[in-house]
Amino acid sequence: MRFILSEYRQIGRPRQYKVERRAVATARKSLFLGPLSEVEWALTVIAATPLGPVSTADGRSKLEESAMKEIASGIYTWSKFSEPHGYDFNGHLVRHASGNICIDPVEPSAADLAEIKRLGVARIVLTNRNHSRAAKVVRTATGAPVAIHPADAPHAKSQGTVIDEELAVGQKIGPLTVVAAAGKSPGEVALHWPERRLLIVGDAVVGNPPGKCGLLREQVMDDPAALRRSVAKLLKLDFDTMLMGDGVTILVGAKARLKELVASFTP
Repeated sequence: MRFILSEYRQIGRPRQYKVERRAVATARKSLFLGPLSEVEWALTVIAATPLGPVSTADGRSKLEESAMKEIASGIYTWSKFSEPHGYDFNGHLVRHASGNICIDPVEPSAADLAEIKRLGVARIVLTNRNHSRAAKVVRTATGAPVAIHPADAPHAKSQGTVIDEELAVGQKIGPLTVVAAAGKSPGEVALHWPERRLLIVGDAVVGNPPGKCGLLREQVMDDPAALRRSVAKLLKLDFDTMLMGDGVTILVGAKARLKELVASFTP
């Protein structure tokens, strides 16, 4: 049992319940142990959860505490695990004096939404037609307009997303410059903050496996060859950090990882 508890602690976040349970099951199998019952699994989770304060400094329950993280100065992220994909979908919020920007917001918890409202949002930016996600929720909570490239707007609208503004390649949104990244969809864009050497991508590149750059399956791309060309052009930009809409963000050395991906493209 000590081994299993240790294995659970190393695996990580409780919200990836099914992934963790499979890992624990594999560990037990390697020791010729049978599967855990529901009760045994529940007790394992409880025992492996570190003890800590049950309330925050302002008196809120820990369960009500926001899961948003400030992963770099003024840059916040929150995530929702995707069972079919096996990795996180991420929403980002960039704080800036010209107005905070919320990018590809995933479904927030009540605490996350309260934190988003507290921080404030001036504009919601969608990098592609499939990243409407919780834009409607954040728009309703903050009153911020939603912007997307016009080529991807029809699909987003068909999913019930209210679109208030159009994005144009080369446009400046606060500190961010809109960069073309078409291929997965015709209106896919990335966002570049040259002063911070920061690149934000939606579906053009995914952070999977962790620490590396990858692409989605070609079956979900409108034009795979065009996407590869778009991704290769991103290397012309100056960046070291890449915030991922899907998968694991790369905080340092992202350009080198993207070069590795581009090098793997067949002519």
